[in-house]
Amino acid sequence: MWWERTGLDIRGGRLLIAGRDAEDLARSQGTPLYAFDLQSIGEQIRALQSAFQRADLPFRYRYALKANREPEVLSHIRGLGDVGLDVCSPGELTRGLESGWTADEISYTGTNVSERDLDAILESGVHINLDLLSQLSRLGRRASGSRCGIRVNPRAGAKWEEDSKSVYSSATRPTKFGLYREDLPRALEITAQHDLTIGTVHFHVGDGFLDAGLPKFEAAAENVAEMAAWLIEQGQPVTEVNAGGGLGVPQREGDEALDVDAYAAVLGRHLAPLGVTIACEPGDYTAKQAGVLLVEVVTVEDRLGTLFVGTDAGFNVGPEHFIYSSPQPIVLCRNADGDVGPSGPATVSGNINEGPDLWGEEISLPEVREGDILAILNIGTYNQAMSMLHCLRPPAGEVYYEDRL
Repeated sequence: MWWERTGLDIRGGRLLIAGRDAEDLARSQGTPLYAFDLQSIGEQIRALQSAFQRADLPFRYRYALKANREPEVLSHIRGLGDVGLDVCSPGELTRGLESGWTADEISYTGTNVSERDLDAILESGVHINLDLLSQLSRLGRRASGSRCGIRVNPRAGAKWEEDSKSVYSSATRPTKFGLYREDLPRALEITAQHDLTIGTVHFHVGDGFLDAGLPKFEAAAENVAEMAAWLIEQGQPVTEVNAGGGLGVPQREGDEALDVDAYAAVLGRHLAPLGVTIACEPGDYTAKQAGVLLVEVVTVEDRLGTLFVGTDAGFNVGPEHFIYSSPQPIVLCRNADGDVGPSGPATVSGNINEGPDLWGEEISLPEVREGDILAILNIGTYNQAMSMLHCLRPPAGEVYYEDRL
């Protein structure tokens, strides 16, 4: 199957997660259940780091904590030893410090930073990237003489679906993120007024992009390099340019994994001449493939010619698909490579008392029976971290595996 990979295999028709039978896990642990192959996370991180090593580029990998903040995930990443963090709230900052990262290994990149936020940030000593002129002024009033970073908006962005609009950086409309090129002179006036220095330039323009998105990402990188070069020419000690996140993983049949060497080459072409460290902070790329949500089928019913497969888990435990419309493959654990059942494609629904609570429509599944276990794939990020208690449904259980059988 197109989604198969090491740690997510089919053996005798049955789905295995880190070498364990997925249906057996669900039966023994209960559903809904998140199951994580933690080795997948390290493999993704090492693959990207190796690409920059091959390109002979100074590189810093920062994990976007908002993607998955579970202690087991953070412990695994921390154990790799050479991965920093990017956080975007005081709560995430606290979680990062409590998980073993030191202040100099963490960057804070948020938006609409309040005085209360600054209370926590300044006390911790972490590096902060600001993306509004008013935020620069606020920092200057609170911490004159300090070093900071700025997030810039290059008016270009890359997405998994290239015909959709970016909410991060657009050539046609303003977004909430980042300073524009014409804002930079005013930014330097503010830094001079408060004796601030700009040590990092940050940009985040991606959302799940793969190789097809690299040309648009390169346009953004080129624009950012010009802005960073101008800041350096003005005497700012810029030592790092952070390309943010947005690197994707395959989400549907036909998708190919991102060419990490091509990604590194794009950044190297434009940022290497500046003599800076290149950084990025992937969330989805790091951990999206590592997580699987196991759910039980509680109803199977034909409704006016449409086969509905109802499950014991809804958008409260896995909100990403419902917020971002991201596709998530769904697999029948006992027949993971089987043909489509006689009733045809199914609509897979959840147990939340809301009409939009649908995991997917026109889903190709073998014949499904009540009591079966389904696996919802590519759910390792932006799901547990955004789960809620809607309808007072409890959170999903969770298991984590450091090894593969």
